[in-house]
Amino acid sequence: MSVRIAIIGAGSVGFTKKLVSDILCVPELQDAHIALTDISAHNLGMAEEIVRRVVEANGLPTTVSADTDRRRALEGARYVMNCSRIGGLEAYAGDIRIPLKYGVDQCVGDTICAGGIMYGQRNVPAILDFCRDIREVAEPGARLLNYANPMAINTWAAIDHGGVDTIGLCHGVQNGWRQIASALGVPRDELEYICTGINHQTWYVDLRHNGRRIDRDELVAAFERHPVFSSQEKVRIDVLKRFGCYSTESNGHLSEYLPWYRKRPEEIERWIDMSDWIHGETGGYLRYSTESRNWFETDFPAFLAEASQPIDPARRTDEHASHIIEALETGRPYRGHFNVKNKGIVTNLPADCIVESTGFVDRFGLNMVAGLSLPMGCAATCQASVDVQRMAMTAAVTGDVELLKLSVLHDPLVGAICSPDEVWQMVDEMLVAQEQWLPQYAEAIPAARERLSRGTVKTRDWAGAARLPVRSVDEVREATASRRTMGVLGQRPGA
Repeated sequence: MSVRIAIIGAGSVGFTKKLVSDILCVPELQDAHIALTDISAHNLGMAEEIVRRVVEANGLPTTVSADTDRRRALEGARYVMNCSRIGGLEAYAGDIRIPLKYGVDQCVGDTICAGGIMYGQRNVPAILDFCRDIREVAEPGARLLNYANPMAINTWAAIDHGGVDTIGLCHGVQNGWRQIASALGVPRDELEYICTGINHQTWYVDLRHNGRRIDRDELVAAFERHPVFSSQEKVRIDVLKRFGCYSTESNGHLSEYLPWYRKRPEEIERWIDMSDWIHGETGGYLRYSTESRNWFETDFPAFLAEASQPIDPARRTDEHASHIIEALETGRPYRGHFNVKNKGIVTNLPADCIVESTGFVDRFGLNMVAGLSLPMGCAATCQASVDVQRMAMTAAVTGDVELLKLSVLHDPLVGAICSPDEVWQMVDEMLVAQEQWLPQYAEAIPAARERLSRGTVKTRDWAGAARLPVRSVDEVREATASRRTMGVLGQRPGA
């Protein structure tokens, strides 16, 4: 009997195509059943059409189904991938817009900071619903492969409260490895590394080129002389100099997890680069996502035509999901970096938190390398985020407004900018604005609305220190064609 693989949030059409194409590069998985599900029938229909085109163009025995009824899609599934974005771009816009009124300027806002914490409040109830359905209708022992952010909060909730074997997956480690190899001017297959930490704050604690260890000074010199990275990665280079390790996370991401680089508007431009959204632009990923949605809707026929091309196993991506499934089903080992419960994997982070660290997968399951330690500075920044994540996850499960506010208050960037009164009012405003996606706060939101009506904290109408307008479809198409010509169009860095 063929394995059934379900994808929740399959309406993320481009990413779904990538994941399915990777799976179909594995001969033993080509007779799989791919079950797609999404709450948007329109997006789901596009995803189904593209996946069926891939299957048909390659003459594969793969079967495909698409259903807005999630439970039907999950029936008998051995693997479930979660790619959902709860609240879509409408809710996400509030994650960026409302904190700006209180002076909090985010580039992405999907992990911690005010936006990421609220994103978690929307996601956790849905994650627990997914887990309930997996327990009830999927194959016994089914695994959840979570791609949705906020990674640590979602994975933590699924394991502690969802009762499902869950692995969190991100591609930040792979992207950083490619960048380091480019900066050093060495082939990627000659560069070995160990990464550990927490998602979006993972650190290359050991780098070796053909067995020779790369130290901090050599890496700093490589990045500072690079004609592009030297201007695009100012935060990462500064952190490398001070902490001794390079962060997996992009300049824009890293800048919003720390309290030092975005707290004064007049200094933000010193640390960011506007050549692409990921380098620190205000609301950069929101703009990128909005443009991508508009472009995809308009250029869908072109994407469908691309789906007719033969699958090339040599171009299989390094997204973890297909490699994990291959290892579990065939026994061929796979080494990667995965988000799991710590339990001694990283010795100087709490045992209960979610870490992203080195592990191996084979037919016997996921086996993590234990006993790794972070440099003290790296551990300190991770610990600050872990405390925020723990409070945010617990608040999302219980609907505890006071704990939610404490999690935002303790966020490193928010705490560097906002007073307690500002945090309390900002959270009330976000709760009221996002009420439809926050069932766990249904009883608490009327009181938040009342407090907000009597609020005395002054806010401002501010677009941020480095905001760019959303481009038209034609402008995006032209820019994309230009980047493709220059050979710089690649994977989006980990978000």
